[in-house]
Amino acid sequence: MNRKINQGGFTLIELVVVITILGILAAFAVPRFTRLEVQARVATVQALGGSVRSGAALAHALWLASGQPATVAMEGSPVAITMVNGYPNLATIDDTQSDLTGFTYNAGTGVFQNNGVATACNVTYTQAPVNGAPTIAVGVVC
Repeated sequence: MNRKINQGGFTLIELVVVITILGILAAFAVPRFTRLEVQARVATVQALGGSVRSGAALAHALWLASGQPATVAMEGSPVAITMVNGYPNLATIDDTQSDLTGFTYNAGTGVFQNNGVATACNVTYTQAPVNGAPTIAVGVVC
């Protein structure tokens, strides 16, 4: 009783070819994923820059509508926003933002720094000069 048993499987050559193809695909995919991470950081910083611009503009509009007081109360802000030349000062611009997750704010320099990134991946707020608007600079070297 000799029965022939068919054994199925892959040959060593087939396995080597598949592993080589996977290696080539991985070599192209890893740099793309790295670029996606950098692009995500840049998009986050640009979004914060727009949010800081919006917060300053909203505070300015409240200041104008309220008769140009020294402080304005923004909905959702835990403190009154102190105004300088019609716009928020360095100490309270961060209070115009509802969410600063991933960023640290330095009130002395006006810089919102992206946490964990040592480069110029930040937003810098400069107080408004007399009869002017504040400057919001977005550094996107992430």
